[in-house]
Amino acid sequence: MGEQQKIAIIGGGNMGGAIARGIVKAGLAQAGQVVVTRRNEKALEQWRSDGFVAMSDNSEAVSGADVVIFAVKPYQIADVVAAVRPSLKAGVVAVSIATGVSVAQLTDMLGADVAAVRVMPNTAAEVGESLTAIVAGPSASPEQVQAVVKIFSALGLALVVDEAQMPALTALASCGIAHALRYIRACQESAIEMGLKADVAAEVIAQTVKGAAQLILTNRSHPEVEIDKVCTPKGVTIAGINAMEHAGFTHAVMEGMMGSYNKIVK
Repeated sequence: MGEQQKIAIIGGGNMGGAIARGIVKAGLAQAGQVVVTRRNEKALEQWRSDGFVAMSDNSEAVSGADVVIFAVKPYQIADVVAAVRPSLKAGVVAVSIATGVSVAQLTDMLGADVAAVRVMPNTAAEVGESLTAIVAGPSASPEQVQAVVKIFSALGLALVVDEAQMPALTALASCGIAHALRYIRACQESAIEMGLKADVAAEVIAQTVKGAAQLILTNRSHPEVEIDKVCTPKGVTIAGINAMEHAGFTHAVMEGMMGSYNKIVK
């Protein structure tokens, strides 16, 4: 990504904000090269105080931008794209994070001369630990797709996938980050009952979950292999595992994932 490349993020809410901050933290662009739009003037003032270019006019924001990221709700994207389409420059890469909006729909909105790319990140982009699934539209060149991969790889792990995989990946990664946080919160509540302070418990549990995840990513092992390393005969760990399973832990997790997945595919 060149130093003079301009990035416009339409919608500086939770997800758009995470992407904007992640881009700057990763050193892909300076804050002054990233334009963020919001309707709320107080929110705009906060973005400006952080060094970003912030405005409420979406058309002005995308003017001259090399990459435009539409971080808006699915029900908003058609109207937003229609409003800014005349202001998009030739060769722009248009990225949508709108859940459920296919790359074909995005291409229809933008026109065949715009490189449309659908992505599905999660809010961990702000700390460089997102999982982002990327689907390239037919007008996007390999170089343009790689430019998007470069942006989101700097924010975590980025995968170019077939669109048919997007519902499952959305449930696992986008919704899944909230599912994982719910597990952390449940552990925290137990820790408080055991006598730990909430802030200490949160740090311990978060590091434990991070360590467990890193074992899988580093060793490329099956989770049960790592579990077996901890579960000694008649030990305390297997007692806890069995108690969780007796309470329906695996079934509850699967039901939660499928609940999100089924909502996505409807």
